[in-house]
Parts: sequence; structure tokens; C-alpha cells
Amino acid sequence: MIQKQKKIFDVLFREKPLHMLTMLLHSSEEMYASTLAKAVDCTYSHVVKILQEMNKAGLVSFQKRGRLKILTLTKKGKDIASRLDEVQKAL
Repeated sequence: MIQKQKKIFDVLFREKPLHMLTMLLHSSEEMYASTLAKAVDCTYSHVVKILQEMNKAGLVSFQKRGRLKILTLTKKGKDIASRLDEVQKAL
């Protein structure tokens, strides 16, 4: 269990994943991995890899609509993203 927590901690406390979470938190429209990749200036494959880790940690979920997967933050994801956003703004 501790190893799993360390892994997601290492994922989240980097610039791009942190930016991804806050983008999802503040987005007022549907977000796709490709849109998120452009917004955080990252490759699509890298964003998908990070999103898979976030999904395993229960932070994001994927809602399949046809061929598209819509990204949403879970309750846990919203809580963590809000706190990280506060820290980011405080700095």
C-alpha cells in the first residue's frame, strides 16, 4: 500500500501532472486526453500514461462516449486538485 501511495505521489508532484489536475479542475467544458496534452504542452502518449496512473489512484475517471473518452475528476481527484491548486497559488 505504501509503495502505491509513493508512486502516485511521485507522479503528482511534477509540473505537468500538477498542471493536468488543475486544468481538469477548472475546465468548464468536456476534456479529452488530446485536448489536455495540447493545454499542458505534452505529448499525447505521455498524458495518457499519467492519466492511467491517476485512474489507478482513483483521481480521474474515463467516460467512453463513442470513440472518445471524456476525462473527469473523481471526488477524491477534485479534493486533491483543489488542495494542490491552493498550494500552487500560495507560492
